[in-house]
Amino acid sequence: MMQENLSLVLHAPEDLRLEDRPIPEPGPNEVLLQMHSVGICGSDVHYWKNGRIGDFVLTKPMVLGHEASGRVVKVGSGVKHLKVGDRVAIEPGVPREMDEFFKNGRYNLSPSIFFCATPPDDGNISRYYKHRANFCYKLPDNVTFEEGALIEPLSVGIHACRRAGVTLGSTVLICGAGPIGLVSLLVAKAMGAALVIITDLDPDRLAIAKDLGADFQLTVKKEDGPQQLAKSVQDILGVQPQITIECTGAESCIQTAIYATRSGGVVVLVGLGPEMVSVPLVNAAIREVDIRGVFRYCNTWPMAIAMLASGKVNVKPLVTHRFPLEQAVEAFEITHQHVGIKVMIKCDKNDQNP
Repeated sequence: MMQENLSLVLHAPEDLRLEDRPIPEPGPNEVLLQMHSVGICGSDVHYWKNGRIGDFVLTKPMVLGHEASGRVVKVGSGVKHLKVGDRVAIEPGVPREMDEFFKNGRYNLSPSIFFCATPPDDGNISRYYKHRANFCYKLPDNVTFEEGALIEPLSVGIHACRRAGVTLGSTVLICGAGPIGLVSLLVAKAMGAALVIITDLDPDRLAIAKDLGADFQLTVKKEDGPQQLAKSVQDILGVQPQITIECTGAESCIQTAIYATRSGGVVVLVGLGPEMVSVPLVNAAIREVDIRGVFRYCNTWPMAIAMLASGKVNVKPLVTHRFPLEQAVEAFEITHQHVGIKVMIKCDKNDQNP
């Protein structure tokens, strides 16, 4: 059954190779998965091009990929809730210890957490991959493998909207219409946001946002000033948004987010840019605009699966390109060129379907 474990391995910046690796043996609380679909994330590309993100530095070869789904082919002796043949979505962040963050239900903040494709931990763009069974979630029959893989970016949107307090009737500004901006849009609408306006430099991405349910789209020009953009948002909406979800990490966009948000509102920072940015902090302070960070997600997979299975959220249009595992390097090139939205790598030779 299991002959080879072709894997996409990053050896150094710009040095990405397909190579055969040993098929891992699952421990008592783990399952071995035959991987099916893995989405390429901007962070994967960043590691490929730069070899690091912030304090996470590549020091040894690492398998890339963390937006993933697969089929159980082997079950550890202590696993009770999964069996061979189950289709699962993988939550890539697994706490290693029961520290204060774990106990508080915020395990994503645990400094010792295992996370797929974050140095030194291997990811799962491979034929076979083992993972902690408690962080593998069974997919309902009406949810595809690709939808299962997209639960990872969808979870960023869920966590961001939870942190922002999106609820029935909210008015929301989303800065950036890339994959994370688009999933934040989908989640905000599903959670009851009445009006969502989304901004981007790229009119094509804004057209996709419109198709996905954005009420208003604002094309940004590089020469636009943050306060000017904030006024444009208010003019289009008729009011200042109560919530801004900033998905770009760009300094000017963070500035726009603060200026645009209604007094007493919330700005959530999802996009990651340079460590130091200049922002109108006093403006936020005197208007009691809360600025909240987002780091990945926690406790989101069950909600995401329910959203997909019920049809409340449709992520299928996000997948614009598909490549077999053997063409994974080309898939990364396409992603780096910002062509389309989400590029999916198909890891099962015998099943290339969504």
